[in-house]
Amino acid sequence: MSTIRIDRAESFPHSCTFKIKPVKALIEDYIHDGYWIDPFVRESVFKNICVYTNDLNPEIEATINVDALDFLTSLEGRRFDGVLFDPPFSPTQIKRAYDGIGKKLLAEHTQSCFYSKRKDAATKLIKIGGLAICCGWNSHGFGKSRGFELERVLIVSHYGGNRNDTIITVERKIKHIEKN
Repeated sequence: MSTIRIDRAESFPHSCTFKIKPVKALIEDYIHDGYWIDPFVRESVFKNICVYTNDLNPEIEATINVDALDFLTSLEGRRFDGVLFDPPFSPTQIKRAYDGIGKKLLAEHTQSCFYSKRKDAATKLIKIGGLAICCGWNSHGFGKSRGFELERVLIVSHYGGNRNDTIITVERKIKHIEKN
């Protein structure tokens, strides 16, 4: 196992994760070249760098506007250098996203399988040596069970009250693991 770099920064929170200054700087360290995808693009400052983008909201400019799982499975058979994985961080945020565009929220959208199904689908698309940059309130990332090795963690503490930290993991795919 290689050394894991862990950084901590302080910054103002932002509803668009990639507009948080230390998060943006971390991603710029990795995404300057290659063939990247973003299944939850929203207002990403990296929208023009990713070759395929998606957002559930049809009002958001993206390559396609469908559920992230449908987007990822539509790309099967292709290989990418990396994925920016910035989903809603909680069931409440998922509900807000669906309610905000008038879509029917299903029970599976608010359970942990929401994240695992989308990570499994994204894993199939990342080539060996490629990266998964995963955002959330935890450091689970994609994990060893999907063939990834953790390289870097960024913990961003936010000013102003009792707020969850934003945690970014950078993982490299080191082997292909077939999941059912």
